[in-house]
Formats: sequence, structure tokens, C-alpha cells
Amino acid sequence: MIHDTPDHDSVIEIERQATKPPPMYRVLLLNDDYTPMDFVVAVLQHVFGMSREQATQVMLQVHRTGLGSCGVFTREIADTKVAQVLELAQAHQHPLQCTMEPA
Repeated sequence: MIHDTPDHDSVIEIERQATKPPPMYRVLLLNDDYTPMDFVVAVLQHVFGMSREQATQVMLQVHRTGLGSCGVFTREIADTKVAQVLELAQAHQHPLQCTMEPA
């Protein structure tokens, strides 16, 4: 903000606003009885950049507990990743579901 003083010299004051980090969202895969495990691993590798080992661990978590966390992201990135998973599943005619929730 610039203020003019009586002698018309400019004084610059810098206002700093405390910014807080954006809200984060957890992306989750949901288990179903039809989507092949290998497809789930491939999706985790492709969409989330996981190694085969990491993707296998998440796939097993989904298989055993019905739900698996793929990562925590900002809202826009989480939305994009959910859409990518659903698009791949639909393109390959699998019922794989993906969702997000506040972290």
C-alpha cells in the first residue's frame, strides 16, 4: 500500500497476510468383486505414479479392507485423479470406483 506524505514522498508499506495451506483431500479406491487386481495395480502406477510394489500394497489393502488410500492432494489434483481413475475403469469396462474425502 502506498501512502503520500505531506511532502509528497512515497512511503511503501508491505502488508503481509498470513496464508494458510489449501485444504487437502484423500483419494480412495473402493473394492468390488469384478475389477482384476492387475488392472488396479496398473491404474495406481499410471495415475498415482506408484512403483509396482507400492501399487500392489494399496491394491491388497483395497482387497482386504474394502478401501485403500491412494494419496493426499489439493482439491483440484484429487478431482483430476478421481476422474482419471473412473475414465480408465469405464474405458476398460470395469466397475472400479474412486472417491475423495477431506484429509
